Amino acid sequence: RMWHSEDQCDIIDKHTQSGLDLVEKYVKFVKERTEIEQNYAKQLRNLSKKYSPKRGSKEEQECRFSNHQAFLDILNEMNDYAGQRELIAENMMINICIELTKYLQELKQERKMHLSEVKKAQQYLEGTYKHLDNSKKRFEREWREAEKAAQYAEKTDQDLNATKADVEKAKQQAHMRTHIAEECKNDYASQLQKYNKEQNQFYFTDMPLIFNRLQDMDERRIKKLAQGYILFADTERHVMPIIGKCLEGITRAGTNVNERNDSVVLIEQHKSGFERPGDVEFEDYSQGINRASSDSSLSTPKGPLELLGRNKNKTFRLFNKKSKLPSSSLSPFSTPPTPSPANGPPSPKFGRDPLSYCLKEINKTVKPRISSFRTLKRTSVDSEGFTHLPPEQRRKRLQQKIDDISKELQKEMDQSEALGKMKDVYEKNPQMGDPASLAPQITQTAQNMERLRGELNKYESWLAEAGGRGDSIRYSTHSLNNNGALACCFPTTLVSISEDTDSSQAIYSEFDDEFEEEELAAPIGQCTALYSFPGSSEGTISMQEGEVLSVVEEDKGDGWTRVRRNNGDEGYIPTSYATITLNK
Repeated sequence: RMWHSEDQCDIIDKHTQSGLDLVEKYVKFVKERTEIEQNYAKQLRNLSKKYSPKRGSKEEQECRFSNHQAFLDILNEMNDYAGQRELIAENMMINICIELTKYLQELKQERKMHLSEVKKAQQYLEGTYKHLDNSKKRFEREWREAEKAAQYAEKTDQDLNATKADVEKAKQQAHMRTHIAEECKNDYASQLQKYNKEQNQFYFTDMPLIFNRLQDMDERRIKKLAQGYILFADTERHVMPIIGKCLEGITRAGTNVNERNDSVVLIEQHKSGFERPGDVEFEDYSQGINRASSDSSLSTPKGPLELLGRNKNKTFRLFNKKSKLPSSSLSPFSTPPTPSPANGPPSPKFGRDPLSYCLKEINKTVKPRISSFRTLKRTSVDSEGFTHLPPEQRRKRLQQKIDDISKELQKEMDQSEALGKMKDVYEKNPQMGDPASLAPQITQTAQNMERLRGELNKYESWLAEAGGRGDSIRYSTHSLNNNGALACCFPTTLVSISEDTDSSQAIYSEFDDEFEEEELAAPIGQCTALYSFPGSSEGTISMQEGEVLSVVEEDKGDGWTRVRRNNGDEGYIPTSYATITLNK
């Protein structure tokens, strides 16, 4: 049913106004929703920042463990999730609030114009009706005057006392009034015809046309508002795939946690390379009774044997609160002597003086510089040679130092080669530069190379000293238990050392290649693959689109970034193939 069938303009006015009010109310609703989204995103970002480890902190160093790295991945995913909430707020503001506000202003102007046309049509019709009413009243008044004049003329004509002139005058007056009344009648009829025509125009043409325009305007408003309702859901639905990827990343972070690998990383990081202390030898004091009374040395043992007795009730501890070296009275590298059977004959090795033999054996097996773990804490620390560290940690630090020096040496060699080429160019083309001006740089580079080679030789000799003593100690990485400490931290097979070899040269041993690697560098950020990369070249690593990797080394200007997977695989990827976010 069309609106023009209704002539209640006030109802149409109120209805269209309530529709515009609804649009304005919906715009305010969406604005408040965007504010909530922005505040939510801000709180999520602050939360992620609060729990993210600071660069160089202890927490960042612990990211080598998968459970710590997984938590860091979750924080990064929450940061991305917050970004999607901000995107929802931004799209709602642009596509709904701003768009509907602009459209609302247009509707208000259009409605105002249509209502103004209604008012003008009504005013015109009311003016026509006033003219009609005035002509009607005039016609009515003049007709009454004409009737009075006719009655007066008739009365005068019948009056015997009236003169002929009076009768003629009365008749002329009646005729004139009748003529005026006829003119008023014709004018009234004309005005009535005009009003009826205007009224038909108003109700059958003008008003239906205006009301149809108002109806079309209101229907367009309703359709636009419905689109705004749909956009309210679609705006969030469009980012749901990315939000889903964020949630998948959180799930993947939990899935990538490897408790056994974390234990191995901890062991690899803190293993000392010391042997477990051997069994405390049985001290057969009964041997002293059978000897001559002059030989009473066994009755009051002194020195290292007394230390052995002191520590026989102490428990060997692998780690303590501050990762101090385990305490033991014997050197951890000493080979325990073959114990004598209880109440049996003395070992042939003792010969004439068992005590002197024991002291001799202990002096042979104890490293002169490290008599016990307790002595380590009292001696001065040699930070350059890392002698204050356990064997395995010392080897790692020395290897790391050698790698750093090698990199510096390579840079100096490259610079020296570049200076040499530049000098050749200057010699062939003097106009390009003076070869003599390069002499100070060449000299300085040569001195740096000589210094670095000296340091490299020094650290390599220390590494050979730390890692080349004795046969290899085999480690098993497949057993992890609490019976006898950690199986992968201590040797499972110890190769025997010949007695004629100085045991002080067999204290340190080689480890398997799988434990030769350096400690993993802490990640400095994360990256998400934009495209798949095969990683077929040497030194590169493959990745799939959408895969999240840890950034180990940022782009040095060559277009490549070094990354690492949670399983420890490392390699280079093209920087332009991923979005990189570095930790603040």
